[in-house]
Amino acid sequence: MADWQLGEIEVTSILEQVAEFMTLEEFFDGFTPEMFEANKDWLLPNVVSPASGKIILPIQSYLVRTRHHTILIDTCVGCHKKFKWVPEWNDRRDDTYLRNLKAAGVDPAEIDYVFCTHLHVDHCGWNTQLEDGRFVPTFPNAKYIFSEPEYAAAAETNSIVFRESVLPVMEAKQAELVAMDFALDDNISLSPTPGHTAGHVAVEMASNGVLGAMSGDLMHSPLQCLYPALCPTVDLDPAMASATRQKFLEDHADRDKIVMTAHFPLPSVGRVVSQGDAFRFDYLET
Repeated sequence: MADWQLGEIEVTSILEQVAEFMTLEEFFDGFTPEMFEANKDWLLPNVVSPASGKIILPIQSYLVRTRHHTILIDTCVGCHKKFKWVPEWNDRRDDTYLRNLKAAGVDPAEIDYVFCTHLHVDHCGWNTQLEDGRFVPTFPNAKYIFSEPEYAAAAETNSIVFRESVLPVMEAKQAELVAMDFALDDNISLSPTPGHTAGHVAVEMASNGVLGAMSGDLMHSPLQCLYPALCPTVDLDPAMASATRQKFLEDHADRDKIVMTAHFPLPSVGRVVSQGDAFRFDYLET
């Protein structure tokens, strides 16, 4: 676990796992050996494993505690979920995530809101857990916030992820479908960041003049700060994702604004800084 303070808001990373995923060439369309050679001094060993050549990918949530609410942003992979495309995520039985949440001093029943940046398996898996043979909301007193376009797109696919990790929340009447610029209060709001998925959002934070944003999957690697047009094969609309990422980086560069990322190497939190015609990510200490 790692903690950061944004004014009166306390942010804690709740880690589920750190695993090797794919090679850069497999994950990013258009990634070249020349890109690797130009950046290998900082890619190795924290971004890419020297032994396997695969990306090192944290899977984590952010626990956000304001004066009024206890909030989770994204909920990782979860247990008992069927996802054959990534064997390490399929039918997991490891409850490290819930143990880490409790180690941060929070019981699942104390979560007031769950914000999902989008509804991919590694961001909504702990929305539900298996009880007596059926999936039910993991956070029984929480309101789950989904952007309307994201929910509509997920419902249309009717994927196993939707049926296991999203639909039970709706059936339990714990879901709230909101606009992509929804504001909970003065501390927490959403900003539209589509491209990776149809209704992807970033979660904005503000307290006493201190600003932050959890970027979700609008970028997966610090490489995309240097090459904003570099898109993973899992982006729904690469052109839109690239434009969204460029605008996000421009808007956040050289500002006193903290950016929390889902999958950048730990500690995954830092600031965007201009570097020539592109950007770099400067990590914060915990």
